[in-house]
Amino acid sequence: MDSNGSLFSFGGFYETQKVESENLKDRVTGFGKSWAELLVDLYRGCRDIVQQSLVTDDCYIVRKFGQPVAKVSGKLRFLNEYLPEDRDPVIAWPVVLFVSFVTLVALNVNSSRGSSVIQKIQVHPPSASLLLLPGGRLIAYHERGVPADKARHTVISPHAFLSSRLSGGIPGVRELLLEEFQIRLLTYDLPGFGESDPYPARTLNSSAYDIVHLANSLGVSGKFWLMGFSSANLHVLGALRYIPDRVAGVAMFAPMINPYDPSMTKEEMSKTWANWGRKRRLMFFFSKRLPSFLSYFYGRSFLSGSHSKIEELVSTSLGEKDKAVIEEKSFQEHWRRNVEESVRQGSAEPFIEEARLLVSDWGFSIADLMLRKQCQGKGILSWLKSIYRQPECKLTGFGGPIHIWQGLDDQVVPPSMAEYVGRILPQAVLHNLPNEGHFSYFFFCDECQREILLTLFGNPGGSLQQQLR
Repeated sequence: MDSNGSLFSFGGFYETQKVESENLKDRVTGFGKSWAELLVDLYRGCRDIVQQSLVTDDCYIVRKFGQPVAKVSGKLRFLNEYLPEDRDPVIAWPVVLFVSFVTLVALNVNSSRGSSVIQKIQVHPPSASLLLLPGGRLIAYHERGVPADKARHTVISPHAFLSSRLSGGIPGVRELLLEEFQIRLLTYDLPGFGESDPYPARTLNSSAYDIVHLANSLGVSGKFWLMGFSSANLHVLGALRYIPDRVAGVAMFAPMINPYDPSMTKEEMSKTWANWGRKRRLMFFFSKRLPSFLSYFYGRSFLSGSHSKIEELVSTSLGEKDKAVIEEKSFQEHWRRNVEESVRQGSAEPFIEEARLLVSDWGFSIADLMLRKQCQGKGILSWLKSIYRQPECKLTGFGGPIHIWQGLDDQVVPPSMAEYVGRILPQAVLHNLPNEGHFSYFFFCDECQREILLTLFGNPGGSLQQQLR
């Protein structure tokens, strides 16, 4: 080494490079700040120019588009209720739109760099039995359990959102258990789901009569039980309203009802919305106010061609037991197959119809399902007739057994919904399940499913008369 030392010289070079790097960083930061200030000044200048020259009463643009814009802004004024009180909508909404745009761009970038382990949606060969309805539509169905001539109980089960006839009514139930209780279990695809034809004009009334036509065509001449999980209970309640004479009894699991139901008390409404995050609230908002926007969100999740995480699909986090259940291989296989079957037709419309149906006016209230005596006629004429003879009265509503199972740690369907149904329908028996979630009690639990069937149908070894009693 010389007197200067090569190592010493290298250190000096390193320090020089470090200083230059820091100077460059400062310059870039200062340059960015300067540009930001220039852009803000430019925005303010352009805004002043537009306000002074273009946004005037005699301006062509205002005369041409002023009235239509005013009408649209008047209709959308309700959105201002979602802004903080101290925010000016004129400033706040452009910021919201800009942030939303940046977020969507970021989501696009992230999704394009997604992990290679994401599984693709598989298209399976058709496998359903098909039935022609009176209106000319085809409905796909699946049959399990014992044949019709050996059935002691017939159970018909519509499926929940993002599911299909392959859910089997009771997910994971063993054939031996169905045979032991002599149950004939019928499931079917809702319109536009799986292999059933779409029906854009469907209502809860048409849904109830789809069930009747299915039962009649498959030789179910008497009464049958209905079983629903989550949002499938929308169709169960519709059947209780429109075809109560055909229903022997009802089993509902985590019943999802209209979260905007005006019959809820303030406390019930508050409990219902309390644990839902922003995304889930937003999805309900779009379902009610702007349902056409849902196609964008659906196209980025279950209609994207790839499987998504369950928590992303239900737009909320899950409880501890549910998190353990969804990791099981049997559950994942069942879930993926049902999702693949539900999106078979590749259209967002059936899902939008289902979401809109949940939050719309059903044409009846849950209170209408309560068994009551209804006498015909009102007014003076009816009063005069009642002097000479008894008024003509008939029973309306549903008088059969109703059982509700609800996990108290359910983050998808708040327990307050089951409590509300139980309050409105006094004959309903509410089975609260401590520490259970949305899936944990009903899915792939042999012991739980046996307990459910014992509650509904009694001892399988007993006589038919004993079970009916």
